Amino acid sequence: MAFFDFSLDELRAYRPERHEPADFDAFWAETLAAARQHPTGLTLEPVDDGLSLIETFDVTFNGYGGQPIKAWLNLPRARSGPLPLVVSFHGYTCGRGFGFQYTHWPAAGFAQLVLDNRGQGATCLRGDTPDIADGGIFPAAHGFMTRGILAPQGYYYRRLFTDAIRLVDAAVTCELFDPTRIAVEGGSQGGGIGLAVCGLSPHPAAAMVDVPFLCHYRRAIRITDAHPYQEIVEYCRNNRDRVEQALATLDYFDGVQFAARARCQALFSVGLLDEVCPPSTVFAAYNHYAGDKQINVWEYNHHEGGGIYQERAKLRFLTRLWR
Repeated sequence: MAFFDFSLDELRAYRPERHEPADFDAFWAETLAAARQHPTGLTLEPVDDGLSLIETFDVTFNGYGGQPIKAWLNLPRARSGPLPLVVSFHGYTCGRGFGFQYTHWPAAGFAQLVLDNRGQGATCLRGDTPDIADGGIFPAAHGFMTRGILAPQGYYYRRLFTDAIRLVDAAVTCELFDPTRIAVEGGSQGGGIGLAVCGLSPHPAAAMVDVPFLCHYRRAIRITDAHPYQEIVEYCRNNRDRVEQALATLDYFDGVQFAARARCQALFSVGLLDEVCPPSTVFAAYNHYAGDKQINVWEYNHHEGGGIYQERAKLRFLTRLWR
């Protein structure tokens, strides 16, 4: 695909009006208060994954609704005292995979927690956490984008974002980690989850947000034919009388709203040929981001963004902050 969005100069200045619900903060305060009525219930079970320099643990904690959620924890075997922590979130349809897949952060001296996306993992990395749905679920297009889309109370991402925040809540209380050095990171859907955590939790001190999905929905569904945003288009095509109701729900889960509330230091990335998460949707979140920030622009890349180059940049970013 050729360049299809605004020019880079226009992107750097693009700061669209936010469609923020009047009760946005109250909705999320009530959601998290309900989740926090349950103990985090963090348990760590050692797993022998054959890694001689890294310890792996099968993690269970209580997420949305007190429901059990899985994660992985990897630690460098050679360690002393609480470690800086990287909490990682996966892209769309991915589960947590296997523990031995996550090595470069522990090899660099960091602890790493990897969230299992509830209900995902059938087509991209295996998952182990079912999605126990909340409220009435109306018919949805394939995938997760329209599950419960007619009301924010039952929308899928209410549960997933809450799971992510509760994982960070659990990490803060664990003596293995330094609670002042917690970073979140992820690409695509994982970047969108990271923005939600930074906007709703006081605990992250740094964020690494790559080609974030779940941002500026109202523009995304109008300028890209790519999935997963097309799930929303397909739903609206077949539910013509429910379009505004669906969009009103999505406004509660837009990364632009979370970015405007986030304060921790952040490193973003964007691919200017990205048809999955168009550049203007990424810059909408970036330009609204309230904390100290920088962005790596990968001019000739699609949704892969900077790939391994961005991974190297993230390692350098976090090392400069905390070493």
